[in-house]
Amino acid sequence: MTAKIVALYTRPDDSDAFDRHYFATHMPLVDRVPGLQRVETARFVGAADGGEQTYYRITELYFADPGAAEAAFGTDEGKAAAADYQNIAPAGSRLFIAALDD
Repeated sequence: MTAKIVALYTRPDDSDAFDRHYFATHMPLVDRVPGLQRVETARFVGAADGGEQTYYRITELYFADPGAAEAAFGTDEGKAAAADYQNIAPAGSRLFIAALDD
């Protein structure tokens, strides 16, 4: 059962500074996480339902299964990426673990 970790980032106070750190520092840390199969990231540009655009960016990290995702973040590389998430994520940002219906 494929699993993914979904990060939803709320709007940063300074989106340019956020993006610089995200792409130059955070994503290189994420790319080194063992067992990571693929990463997708996107910036939200609107709310299709007409509601408030609460989130700024989404990042999805794919792993073979929930156990592989958990194990990955127990490694030094995973801990470094998680620590940087705590550093970069604006207040109200969220992390979820999802199991895909393969």
